[in-house]
Amino acid sequence: MKEKPVIIYRGSVAYKNWTFGLAATDRGLCRVLQPHEPLQALENWAARNFPASLLVPDDHRLTPYAAQFEEYFTGSRKNFDLPLDLHGTVFQLSVWKALLQIPYGTTQNYSGIAAVIGRPRAIRAVGAANGANPLPVVVPCHRVIGKNGLLNGYRGGLEVKKELLSLEGITGIRK
Repeated sequence: MKEKPVIIYRGSVAYKNWTFGLAATDRGLCRVLQPHEPLQALENWAARNFPASLLVPDDHRLTPYAAQFEEYFTGSRKNFDLPLDLHGTVFQLSVWKALLQIPYGTTQNYSGIAAVIGRPRAIRAVGAANGANPLPVVVPCHRVIGKNGLLNGYRGGLEVKKELLSLEGITGIRK
């Protein structure tokens, strides 16, 4: 019997001169594209995570998701309250769950996340899971910095990471 296709609705939300792509299934938000990521990145991700999926443009269906992003960008929202449809390995999911516990306006380092998940030596693996986060901004991987206080890599680019931290009142972090 053929598997029923999963419909992934896609849309976007703008902030300054950036556009973040949004994608959701009927279960919740499943992917956020960083401003420089092309639609092809969503297509490739969907093919890996939902082999029998259809991508359907539908800004209207994504309005509640976009509204929360807009509230975050204007400073009126500190926490996202969205249904999430996260897909990853058990390790990745544990890291992403730990990221969700980092309060708005604060940062954590990679070794701190490794300690939180009970894997204190898995610092590099935490970094890899952080980089594979399919829901940047919502699952706040931008709040993770180097132990030395420096901005480390960010799939969206350091300029985007610095801007997101600045929105939350975190300034003075060096590149």
